[in-house]
Amino acid sequence: MSADNSRSDVLLPLRNLSNSVRCSRDRVRDGESNESSGTFSLSNFWEILNDAVKATSQEATKLSLIFSKPPSEEDCAQIAECVQKSVLTLSTVYFWLPKSQGVTLRKAVRDATVEVLDELLQLMEVILSSPVHSLSQEQLMSTGGVWAACDKFNQLPKDNRSAVLAVLTSYAGLVKDALEEMEQALAETQDPFADVLPDDDDDDDEGLGGRGNQDTYWSPSDRLLVCQCRGLMKASGASLRKLSSAVRNTGSTETEENIAQLDDLADAAKDISPSVDDLALSLYPPVDRPAVNHNVCKLACVLKKVLDITRCSHVCGEADVCWVQFLNTAVQHNLEKLESLLKPCGS
Repeated sequence: MSADNSRSDVLLPLRNLSNSVRCSRDRVRDGESNESSGTFSLSNFWEILNDAVKATSQEATKLSLIFSKPPSEEDCAQIAECVQKSVLTLSTVYFWLPKSQGVTLRKAVRDATVEVLDELLQLMEVILSSPVHSLSQEQLMSTGGVWAACDKFNQLPKDNRSAVLAVLTSYAGLVKDALEEMEQALAETQDPFADVLPDDDDDDDEGLGGRGNQDTYWSPSDRLLVCQCRGLMKASGASLRKLSSAVRNTGSTETEENIAQLDDLADAAKDISPSVDDLALSLYPPVDRPAVNHNVCKLACVLKKVLDITRCSHVCGEADVCWVQFLNTAVQHNLEKLESLLKPCGS
């Protein structure tokens, strides 16, 4: 038997393992949870899940060490069996988490589980593609990738309130970044001819020798529009910050209804940041006014929906009604101002 055939036989269990892990990864990514028929203990779930993650990390380490030198066929088969057992345990425990504990929480656990399995697949791919089995830098990095993915479980939110709070905080950060970029653009994007030429240059129809390419800067009317849109973007950030505070202070996971309401808030709020980005993009020179008109209406609609859902949820106590009403009024005020500025561009 040739050396290549002998090596192929040794690696066969690892190839089969790779296919099995890939199937488990796809099942976790796309599958539905097993709804609990009895009382579900979230604390017990986390204890068992953390044990499964730890076991997966340990088996990945053993796998890497075994392939730091040419392994025997028996060693390869044995480690493949142990890794497969840890992967099946991890994926099975994940499916114990029912949707009734929160869709947002389940998504966080699902994404973390998929990442572990992806990193494990990457490690096996490195081992299988290596012509000579040794502890290469690439193999060390891939092993570290599995460790890092497993370590992320320590930072995962442990209930749906924490999971929703985490996504709302991330959305608020994205909106803050978009607003800061717009502020910077307002400070930097100046008319290069403003100090030497009048605003209207009727004698130069082509703009040659005059104000140059106006696609690269905002006109005074553009800047007025951008400043007003900035008000709607600020209302977006304020809505997310206030909602985050309400969830942090009064969010509850005591009942399935409260858990579902938290998911509804997260689901509605996820559209705020993309809508802010779309509005900001349409505002950069040359300003696309019909697109701005569309994006202003879309963002205002998203914000009103989030505020309406907030008002009807358990996180909105008596003290929160005021800021919900204030922000609703602010959104409507900005919308009316912008509709007035955009009126000449048509419906």
